[in-house]
Amino acid sequence: MAEDFQVSAGVAAIRRAPQDDAMMDSQLLGGEVFSVEEEADGWARGVSRHDSYEGYVDMAALSAPVLIPTHRVSAMRTYVFSEPDLKSAPRFLVSLNAKIAAGKREGKFTESQRQGWIFTGHLSPLAAIEPDWVAVAERFLHSPYLWGGKESLGLDCSGLVQMSLEAAGTRIPRDSGDQEAWARARWSAVPVSDLYSGLQRGDLVFWPGHVGIMTDAVQLLHANAFHMATALEPLALAARRIAHNHAPVSGIYRAAGAIA
Repeated sequence: MAEDFQVSAGVAAIRRAPQDDAMMDSQLLGGEVFSVEEEADGWARGVSRHDSYEGYVDMAALSAPVLIPTHRVSAMRTYVFSEPDLKSAPRFLVSLNAKIAAGKREGKFTESQRQGWIFTGHLSPLAAIEPDWVAVAERFLHSPYLWGGKESLGLDCSGLVQMSLEAAGTRIPRDSGDQEAWARARWSAVPVSDLYSGLQRGDLVFWPGHVGIMTDAVQLLHANAFHMATALEPLALAARRIAHNHAPVSGIYRAAGAIA
């Protein structure tokens, strides 16, 4: 019978096999819940309660029982300290959207139960949402590209989209193919012209296996392996390169009520 565990580390890799050097397919941020179906040799096989991603997680990163989160990290990243003192030893970093169960407040710090102490100014109540999800995405500019990553220290194309929308209160699947199906079912399709005209801020542009975010009518923000970073470049330039090396744009989608 499955049992829920919670990430008590800063982040935990979801790996394809139960070994340290196995491919990382995704991540669990601090405070997220992993449903463990089987445990062996220090590894848990199961599924993320956050986005249904399956794989193997190091049991050392997990704790039970699950604590109800009260806040999320609203800074790009912040340290968890061993004491409510900026001069105390930092334990690890937590990134945007990590969840914490807040305990005591001392001075400028809030206790993150099972973890340590976090600067209160880097936390927001769990229900608080960002007003502009594209502005959240822009904060990731120049972050390193990391296959399977979804944190500020490294993330992939779909991780960028998932984390940015989540900060604004919208849950979206983890992988770009599932994200395109999600957007097709909920958002409006935008005609794909040869000149990529008529686009606006917040449009999601998809290729087979890739996704990016329009920051205005011309510029595309995307975490990509060509730059090995989250980069901003003209969509027309990116589309030509990706079509030459891989495939053409498969779809563009716009949220209802989007403003140019």
